[in-house]
Parts: sequence; C-alpha cells; structure tokens
Amino acid sequence: MSNDMWGGRFLSDPAAIMQEINASIDFDRQLYRQDIRASQAHARMLAAQKIIREDDAEAIVNGLDTILGEIEAGTFTFSRKLEDIHLNIESRLTELIGAAGGRLHTARSRNDQVAVDFRLWVRDALDALDGEIARLQLAFAEKALAHAGTVMPGFTHLQTAQPVTFGHHLLAYVEMLARDRGRFADARKRLNESPLGAAALAGTSFPIDRQATAKSLGFDRPTANSLDSVSDRDFAIETLAAASLLAVHLSRFAEEIVIWSSAEFAFIRLSDKFTTGSSIMPQKRNPDAAELVRAKTGRIIGALNALLIVMKGLPLAYQKDMQEDKEQTFDALRNLSLCIAAMTGMVEDMEPDAARLKKAAKAGFANATDLADWLVRALGMPFRNAHHVAGRAVRAAEEKGVALEKLTLADYQGIEPGITEEVFSVLGVERSVKSRTSYGGTAPANVRREAKRWLKQLKPRG
Repeated sequence: MSNDMWGGRFLSDPAAIMQEINASIDFDRQLYRQDIRASQAHARMLAAQKIIREDDAEAIVNGLDTILGEIEAGTFTFSRKLEDIHLNIESRLTELIGAAGGRLHTARSRNDQVAVDFRLWVRDALDALDGEIARLQLAFAEKALAHAGTVMPGFTHLQTAQPVTFGHHLLAYVEMLARDRGRFADARKRLNESPLGAAALAGTSFPIDRQATAKSLGFDRPTANSLDSVSDRDFAIETLAAASLLAVHLSRFAEEIVIWSSAEFAFIRLSDKFTTGSSIMPQKRNPDAAELVRAKTGRIIGALNALLIVMKGLPLAYQKDMQEDKEQTFDALRNLSLCIAAMTGMVEDMEPDAARLKKAAKAGFANATDLADWLVRALGMPFRNAHHVAGRAVRAAEEKGVALEKLTLADYQGIEPGITEEVFSVLGVERSVKSRTSYGGTAPANVRREAKRWLKQLKPRG
C-alpha cells in the first residue's frame, strides 16, 4: 500500500531504499514540541476564521495535547513509513479523534509546516544558548576580578610581548562572548517571522489569518512572500555562522588551556574534574575537555559549510534537498551547548599559579616597551629613537644573561648617557601593568572596574 497520508496519486509502495533515503523521522522527531504548538495555533485560527468547526478545533487541540504527553512519556510509536514528525503526529491524531484529525492540514502544507517548526526550534535553541553564554561570561568575569592584579606575560606570535594581568586576559573573552550573544540576538530578530500559511509555495485560497498565528507563536509578523517563506533557510545558516564564530572563540581559549596547563608553562592547574589520565603513563594529567572543545569546533563549522553547500544551487521554492538542513543544525547546536558547559566548568575550576605567571612575565624582556616609553617621557626622545635605544639595552642584557632591571646604571649610560637612576622605577612588571591606565588597558584598577561592570550586568537580579 502507498502512504495513506499522501498516496492517492501512487499505486504501490516506494522501494525500500527510497523509504530509507526519504525518511527523516529518526532526527526530525526532535521537532515534536514545535510541531504540536504550531498545529494547535493553526487549528485555533482555522476555527476563528470559520474554516473548520469549533468542536473539531477543540478535538484537534486536545488530541495534540494527548500526543505530546505520549511522546514525552516515551509511549508514542514513531513509524519510518510515515517519513517525518508531521505525518506521524497527524496519523496518530486521526487515530485518536477520527475524521476531525484530517481537517488540521487545511490551508497548509508540509512545506510551511516544517519551515515554522524549524524556526521555532532554532529560536528556542538561541534563547537557551544566550543564557548559557551569559553563564560562561559570568565565570570569566568572576575569575578576572579575583585575579585583577595577577601579573602574567602577554604574548604576540606566542612570544613574550608585555606584562598584562590574568584578569585582563580573561576579560578579553568576556568581550568576545558579548559579540557572540549580539550575533545570536541579531539572528533571532531576523528569523522571528512566521512562514505558517504560505502553504506549499503560493499561499492559499482559504481566508486564513496569518497575523493571528504569527502572534500566537510569538513571531513579530508573518513572512511577506510565500515562495521565500518555504524556501528560506537563511535563519539556520546565520545561526550556524554565529555558532561557528562562538566555537572558534571557545577553541582559542581551549588552546590556551592546553598550553597553560602543560608542564612547560604550568600557568594554570585543572583539577581531576576536567582532566584524564593515561593508560600507560601514570604521571599524565591530560586536558581532554579542552581538547574536545577544540575538536568540536570543526564539527560545528562543518555543519555551516554543509548547509551552505546544500542551499547554493536550489531554485525556488522548496526542494527535498532542504531535508538536510535539520540533522546537522541539531547536532551543531547540541555540541555547541556541550562545549559552552564544559568551558564554563573549566574556567570555574582552573587555578592560576601567580608566582609562576609573575616569573614568566619577568622573562623575555617584557618590560622593554616600558624602557622605551620612559625615554620618550623623561628625555623627550622621539619614540623611534627610543625604540632603538631600548633594543640595544635588550641586546646588552642578553649578552650578560640578565634581565633589563639587572643592568647597571653604567650599562645604561654606556648606551644612552642621558639615562638616570629613575629608569629603574619603571622596569618592574607590577609597575608596568599599573601604568597601563588607558581605556581598555591592563592596569589592575581598570580590570577591577570592568570586571565589576560585567558582574553587575551578568548576575541574575532578584
């Protein structure tokens, strides 16, 4: 027998391999809450517009509530023969309430049905992710405040550059995450239009009220073009693009955790909660959680690339290719949520070694810029000249195997006669970070102020 839900045109069953490639119920069953919610809104609208009877609409709404309970209780039987979540629910509805169940699909198509379900799912995911990212920001900001004055080396090219504070470094990620939340908010704003009522591609001749269903489902408005309504997946692509960039930010910090927790750096320590051991080397403490966050970034970016490639050659309107939009989006956003949770745990768990960080900040002539700046301020030297003088001082310190602050005044005056004893007042790493008071700089006072500002913004009120 052909499919009872759409098989009037067909005389026989599809081939087994056709059923296998065509069915999406194994993954799109995740849309059940959204499908039921949208169907209930549609049924109520049909009754309000007198397209179906009130008692039929009431039976549909109640039947869908029963199905929701069955799915959440694990007693609902999903059929691959019915292809997708939409037909599975409609078939069960008809079993429960009889012919009234067949009236639900009036004035809609699976094309606009899946479009509205998927938008609702992505919107729900974005709302959940926003809260998760905020908790990660909070973890970074709390750790930043605790270590506002903890000196560490700042790096460029992974080479020691200038002293910064550990708190300042962590606040950089709070800023990145704020941009990520902004991108998700922008994506949510653009997706918040309802395609329900666009039907297959051309709209419908029934006197439906698309404004009513849009409002009922929390959308700002209905979509304006029926062709675009059913063929648009920009909202998923944009969400995956924002997710990919967030994943890149998480991966960058994951890489720093891997480096910092190594024996060679030993800047931080993670507890047993976020490390694993080796089956052969008993001394090992591996930062596997960070490594997996780093790896899953490729998976999330891959989902974005896959959907872009699916969509790039599709003419209007709906094509079956678009069935490939959901599985990878579900997977990417689920893994992104897992990565955020793991990173939040690691940030809360990690403990910096302040002494080790300070020692590293003193190495590598990280205060050379402070020497050049002093030459500009104290001697009125053009910065480019001061840069050369400071460079010669670094070479002299390298040759003697000492830090810049360990050169003698005679050493300095042999390079530049105008240098006085005052130069030693700027060469300590604590003084260096304290002097960086420009807006956005690493001075501990700046870091404390910024961390407190973020904490005030991020901490739940009440």
